[in-house]
Amino acid sequence: MSAAQLTARRAGPLRGVVRAPGDKSISHRALILGALATGVTEIEGLLEGEDVRRTAAAMAAFGAGVERLGEGRWRVEGRGGFAEPADVVDCGNAGTGVRLIMGAAAGFAMSATFTGDASLRGRPMNRVLKPLGRMGATWICREGGRLPLTLKGGGLKHIAYTLPEPSAQVKSAVLLAGLHADGGAEVIEPEATRDHTERMLRGFGAEVEVLELGAGRHIVLPGGQTLRGTKIHVPGDPSSAAFPLVAALITPGSEVTVQGMLLNPSRIGLLDTLGEMGADLSVTNVRDEGGETVADVTARHSELEGVETPPERAPSMIDEYPILAVAAAFASGKTTMRGIGEMRVKESDRIALMAAGLAACGIGVEEEPEAMTVIGAKRGNHLVAGGAGVVTHGDHRIAMSHLVLGLAAEAPVRVDEPGMIATSFPGFVDLMRGLGADIGEAVEA
Repeated sequence: MSAAQLTARRAGPLRGVVRAPGDKSISHRALILGALATGVTEIEGLLEGEDVRRTAAAMAAFGAGVERLGEGRWRVEGRGGFAEPADVVDCGNAGTGVRLIMGAAAGFAMSATFTGDASLRGRPMNRVLKPLGRMGATWICREGGRLPLTLKGGGLKHIAYTLPEPSAQVKSAVLLAGLHADGGAEVIEPEATRDHTERMLRGFGAEVEVLELGAGRHIVLPGGQTLRGTKIHVPGDPSSAAFPLVAALITPGSEVTVQGMLLNPSRIGLLDTLGEMGADLSVTNVRDEGGETVADVTARHSELEGVETPPERAPSMIDEYPILAVAAAFASGKTTMRGIGEMRVKESDRIALMAAGLAACGIGVEEEPEAMTVIGAKRGNHLVAGGAGVVTHGDHRIAMSHLVLGLAAEAPVRVDEPGMIATSFPGFVDLMRGLGADIGEAVEA
């Protein structure tokens, strides 16, 4: 996508059947575990966005054989561990990628230097570095735990680490480091987060014990284990599927089906919330693919009601709050999202950017340090106005969310830096146009 700006306008109903791109979280993990394993890992449905491609390149830099065989089809030949890279490892915008790779790399007696784009270099790594340091890794970096960062690994010892805040990235980094730590690793999470790493480790032949602790979990990974190459099918990303589904909910006359969507219980908080808002959603063709539950999800235009989302739901939908805020803009009454402070340390401060974008489009927003309230326009004397140019700070989810808003707003909505959409959802514009959306390059006044 080369356009400097994109504009979304109201058109007719959205209709059709689509398939969401491969899940980004699972795609990163498939490449990393494939590189750590011994033997060949064959991956189908890999997300080929820029973030995942950076992780693929990083795995090659650490000594794995990485080959693209066709659309979404990749082959990783693991050597049973990481070799020291010859150059700086550039992770682009991939926050998940760099944090998981640092965890994996910490298990080996070598040094590796990581960097990224301007957004990633501004994101703190302290939450991952803290447990890795307790295990024995050392590093040198910019102030505040920011990239560029040189990590020295090897000689790791066992850790039993309680997550101070819910984070699947931190949990996964500790577990990946624990694969090559004396005595392995344990992670205690007071609130359960997405469990793709635990599931996939088992798929690669590792022993992982998961004990339920009320709302949380205690994960035990014994040390000294060898991973074996396997076959992986990557299901559709629920965070990406959210955009066409919400677009259908807010656009009159619409009906859209997303096939092959991941329904992992730790990832369906948005579906639960939309259901509480009165969304007309149906889930069909539920099946198991590679240890994950997938299904086809259909959304039809709905009259939505505002709700309050509990803080404990945040880990299951942390990436979907921007698009939930768009749905809330078209609802009746207030929608309050609590426990979402993690949004402030994503690719951008997503609370601030969503609040600013919605306000520019005529929607009432109340912003708090760890919460946001959107005042739906449905019962007001006006519809969602739109008509704004939204600053995205290069955040793909901010851009896509406001483009979806523009499809049902009174006036067009324009976003800057749309090229960043390709980090998570290559083909987003073409997919939405195929459903009937009017999204095109912005016309200069």
